[in-house]
Amino acid sequence: MLQKKAIVAAQIKREWWDINLENSNKNLTPMNKMNRDLLVLFNQELLSPQAIEHEVELLHDLLYSVERLDNLVTAHEVIDLNKYKVINKALVVRNTIREQELKQFVFLNCKN
Repeated sequence: MLQKKAIVAAQIKREWWDINLENSNKNLTPMNKMNRDLLVLFNQELLSPQAIEHEVELLHDLLYSVERLDNLVTAHEVIDLNKYKVINKALVVRNTIREQELKQFVFLNCKN
């Protein structure tokens, strides 16, 4: 069964707005600016607005540490089907992640 109450965060012109779907007039209030688009659904009855904001900040901090380039290099490998090689060297993986477009038949594979 679907919840009747939800909070939706959307990025509009690089500013964050809180759209409260509970009211029919859809009140828009500015939120903290962040670098990412996140959609987080909470049950408003269980958490206060301060608790929700705290949870989103913790999620942002977690994603910031996980998405660091060093952590991505550690968790990925390059599969080059042109040379039939799996490459785990940090420098090669780092350069592959930084490329705008990968070459044909070169794949970035997550080890997890």
